[in-house]
Amino acid sequence: AATKNKVKGSQGQFPLTQNVTVVEGGTANLTCRVDQNDNTSLQWSNPAQQTLYFDDKKALRDNRIELVRASWHELSISVSDVSLSDEGQYTCSLFTMPVKTSKAFLTVLGVPEKPQISGFTSPVMEGERMQLTCKTSGSKPAADIRWFKNDKEIKDVKYLKEEDANRRTFTVSSTLDFRADRSDDGAVVSCRVDHESLNSTPQIARQVLEIH
Repeated sequence: AATKNKVKGSQGQFPLTQNVTVVEGGTANLTCRVDQNDNTSLQWSNPAQQTLYFDDKKALRDNRIELVRASWHELSISVSDVSLSDEGQYTCSLFTMPVKTSKAFLTVLGVPEKPQISGFTSPVMEGERMQLTCKTSGSKPAADIRWFKNDKEIKDVKYLKEEDANRRTFTVSSTLDFRADRSDDGAVVSCRVDHESLNSTPQIARQVLEIH
């Protein structure tokens, strides 16, 4: 009976991990927990299958990776100054027979650069066509762009999404196409970029219209 219980006990030893989302440049905490553990080692490895920590021993020479906590029940590590290339599936392994693993996916968000509005030449004559383009690079996933005129949203705008050279982030641009009207003189056109990495504080670029 004693052996039966022991086997049953080790069956319950599955490592538990959670997926993590972090903004580029931030710190990711990877935690692996085991409820019951009889002196069995825990290990974290990165998406390239390199061992990062084996119990409390550091295995990979990377100053950004540090031990947060190591015990029989938990192996927590932190990765600071996270870059987009750190994204991927990390594995926590519990060295029972056979080895049991749990995966944690690290998602890294790319922060959009401050938007720029281009295409405005001052002044514009009434009745002329105007094309204003708002552009922001470096977002992952692609950022959202919205236009406002004096705080009223303008719908029906062109939206373009292109992959950046790093193949990970996006440059997003949106074009506003309209005829200049005398009532638009002095109006403030703003381009607002929303993205989950911005902590619900959108980035905004503004352009005051001057129409003759």
